[in-house]
Amino acid sequence: MLKKGSKLYSILTGTCPKCHNERMYKVRNPYKLNATLKMNETCAHCGTRYKIEPSFFYGAMYVSYGVGIGFAFAAFFVSRYLIGTNLLTSFFAIMGTMIGFMPVIMRLSRNIWINLFMSYDKNLDRNSK
Repeated sequence: MLKKGSKLYSILTGTCPKCHNERMYKVRNPYKLNATLKMNETCAHCGTRYKIEPSFFYGAMYVSYGVGIGFAFAAFFVSRYLIGTNLLTSFFAIMGTMIGFMPVIMRLSRNIWINLFMSYDKNLDRNSK
């Protein structure tokens, strides 16, 4: 399944892209809306700075577009072809999915964005303890 050391592990769990030992976000639950995007400055385990440069995570907006399209397509496919609803109901299913999953989409996009620039370092796991 998800093994420590893979980018997919870091993306789906929201852990440090370098050591995979610490969560990047201050609050684990993305639905605490006042803290959805609040991140730790650095990893307490390996010291990796998450915000590489000012406005670093603005690039995640481009990723969120693609992730949102994926969620919207999944909602359309499920509502239209698996449940068999009409187009108007499928539209409302897409809108509900996009609104309901927006905190998850935003975090997932940030996780993907930071993992494009950083990779897992198995030596950090041994040396930093």
